[in-house]
Amino acid sequence: MSRAAKRPVCQSGRLDGYNRGAMRVALITGAAQGIGRCIAQTLGTRGYAVALTDVRAPADTLTSLRTAGCDAIELVGDITDERVIEAGVGEIMSRWGRLDVLVNNAGVSCIRRAQDTSVEQFRRVLDVNLLGAFIAARAAGAVMLAQRSGSIVNIASIAGLVGIADRVAYNASKHGLIGMTRTLAAEWGGSGVRCNAVCPGWVKTEMDVADQAGGSYTDADITDRVPMGRFASPEDIANAVSFLADPAASGFINGQAIAVDGGWTADGSWQNLRLQHR
Repeated sequence: MSRAAKRPVCQSGRLDGYNRGAMRVALITGAAQGIGRCIAQTLGTRGYAVALTDVRAPADTLTSLRTAGCDAIELVGDITDERVIEAGVGEIMSRWGRLDVLVNNAGVSCIRRAQDTSVEQFRRVLDVNLLGAFIAARAAGAVMLAQRSGSIVNIASIAGLVGIADRVAYNASKHGLIGMTRTLAAEWGGSGVRCNAVCPGWVKTEMDVADQAGGSYTDADITDRVPMGRFASPEDIANAVSFLADPAASGFINGQAIAVDGGWTADGSWQNLRLQHR
């Protein structure tokens, strides 16, 4: 995130190649930390006005953007509450009069065996990771459909592409998110609204630290499995989002689930063979 934050940003009269009359507006959920914060900073450096949502105030993210001279606001609330999201989109329209990008990043983890996962835990993960994304997409999509332009980027996971043990609720939510991505792409693409998903592998964030604290995996479990031999960085994910957000770069990409995983889902090697190629 520090590399993104140090780029020249928001020059007087121009925004990283876009004049103020052409400023684009992005709404990012789960923007208080980790991937969401890095996405906000990256889009801010590239000329977007940014609305930040999270269940707690994304104060550090907001401060970093405003210090850099970027136009940003915070919208605090639970994304599973449609009243919160609808009010937030209303505030965006009052301030900027348009909404060009929605990044559905908010999410929660749940590392438990299927037989140990309660109905309440399963429902909570689906509510945040899938229902919240739908609520935000529906509200933002109404604006984008009226504009006949826009890009929705859902942060899914490689857990939406393959099965990973001990994560039944999380896997189900991310598979569902990819399904929703493809459905919205089919329904809204003809009106100029694209919908794609970014599917990260393991990323070094606060969520990873919390998950590892439970003792279910180590750094080596991940780096030994990834052909590129490292975790993803938040910047890796943010750059993919920026690409999908930009109609000049990805204007005919719609309905895709793009893995940003260092080759995890491409590699069918067994462990000894995999490590021979390091």
